[in-house]
Amino acid sequence: MLRGFATITYFADDLDAAKAWYAELLGVEPYFEVPGGYAEFRIGDHSQELGIVAGAWAPHEPRPGGSIAYWHVDDLDAAVARLTALGAKEYEPRKVRGEGFETASFADPFGNVLGVMFNRHYLDVLAGTAK
Repeated sequence: MLRGFATITYFADDLDAAKAWYAELLGVEPYFEVPGGYAEFRIGDHSQELGIVAGAWAPHEPRPGGSIAYWHVDDLDAAVARLTALGAKEYEPRKVRGEGFETASFADPFGNVLGVMFNRHYLDVLAGTAK
């Protein structure tokens, strides 16, 4: 039934500020936009979609909690440093989850939780060596 995520969306009351912040973090501009309401970035090895939605368009009051989507990073130290330098606040400190699996999560300046993870399995899948 579930084949992989299509789009992860984060909400922001200031869409322009969030779009600029994520463009700086990701090093790319959005590839698709709906003026005044939505900006979408394609990132990662499989061009996953990260959408930024105007807070006014939210179907409910956005709030952190419940679930965290973790994005694989090759260098967790560098990712933590970059997020911190751009003003993200630690949500959950670095934690070793098992051999080859380590996570951290941050609240972006717009109140969304962004997880980063060094994930050995992700690299094994890319290399075609996953069991």
